[in-house]
Amino acid sequence: MDSSARGTIYLAIEQLQQASALFSRRRSQLASAVGLTEAQWRVMEGIATEHFMPSLFAREQDHTGSAVSKLLRQLLDKKLIRVSISAGDARQRSYELTAAGVKVMDKLRELRAEAIEDVWADLPPKELAAFNTFAGKLIARLRLKAAVQK
Repeated sequence: MDSSARGTIYLAIEQLQQASALFSRRRSQLASAVGLTEAQWRVMEGIATEHFMPSLFAREQDHTGSAVSKLLRQLLDKKLIRVSISAGDARQRSYELTAAGVKVMDKLRELRAEAIEDVWADLPPKELAAFNTFAGKLIARLRLKAAVQK
């Protein structure tokens, strides 16, 4: 690979890292606007899907079980979620959003929609399509390498 190609690759990596960091910062800002951390928001999104399982969530998010338990306790303390014994299996717990939790998630969805509109809506559709194609290929390659390294 020549130095020009290598420079282009390194610039692309740098740009992707900056975009990822800014994306994370914006999610944190949106979460903070409703009194949450980004991690708490992710847990609430998971609970909103109906089939939330803390152990599976921990694996998917690359968290420890104790970290997820801490997030759940924080959300319980804020009265944004409730927990009960599962009707189907007494060894399992069921999590659901409280009315206050639903309001917080509704507000987050509203803020997120506004943020998406502000940043993405007026980008050229052809450029977005090209980005989606490229990002899909890059993600597939990264997943393949990540799976091999385990």
